[in-house]
This record gives sequence, C-alpha cells and structure tokens, in this order.
Amino acid sequence: MQEVLLVLVIAILAILIEPPQEDSFQESKARGAIIYHDFCASCHLPSGEGVPEVYPPLANSDYLLTNKTGSIRGIKFGQRGPMVVNGTTYDNTMMPLGLEDKEIADVMNFVLSSWGNKTEKMVTPKEVEAVGPR
Repeated sequence: MQEVLLVLVIAILAILIEPPQEDSFQESKARGAIIYHDFCASCHLPSGEGVPEVYPPLANSDYLLTNKTGSIRGIKFGQRGPMVVNGTTYDNTMMPLGLEDKEIADVMNFVLSSWGNKTEKMVTPKEVEAVGPR
C-alpha cells in the first residue's frame, strides 16, 4: 500500500513540476517577436499594419485567423498571387524566408497573439512540418 501511495505522490509531483504549455507559449511568442522584427517588420511594419495595397496587414487580420495553414505555407514556401485580407485584395510576392519549422511556429505564435489577433492554441513545429507546398 505504501508503494502505491509513493508512486501516486511522485506522479502528482511530476505533473506539478512540469511547466504548463502556457509558459512555453510565452517563450515561443518572445522568440517570435525577435524573428518578426528581423524578417517581417520591414514589409509588414513593426506595428503589423502592413502597407495599403502592397503588403497585407497582420494586425487584426481575418486571413491569419481563418487560414492558419495558408499563413504557415506563405512563410515557409513564399506567397504569390492574389489574396484578400480584411476585404482588400493584395497581389504581391513574398519570397520564402528560409526559417526553420520552430522559427515559423514562433513567429506565427507572436503574430497570432499580437495587434488585436487572439489565439489560445499554440502553433507547434510539428504542425509547421506537416504543411507542404501547394
């Protein structure tokens, strides 16, 4: 009986000691902010507002929130051709940024939780890895 109780206590402690996903989500967003400012801000601007009719906004972006896979694909493989963001059509080219899957997940987590965008589900490197070209 004591052995069962000891195993139960150890299991409970292991659950309590393991950091919650929210902590790693916060860390991912922090890394993503650095990546965003290094790779994305020159076009989409530090505020995420983009440039009207040239570079789509990431702030309050309906496209990001309804097309997460397409957003991941655009960062991973580049984006070409028309897309509608917040009712405005953008037809420009975004070259692939050469980021690793973890970096793409981090920048997505930052963007999806900044400037009025809200998400509670963390983008993972595995999710990014699963997205292929069109």
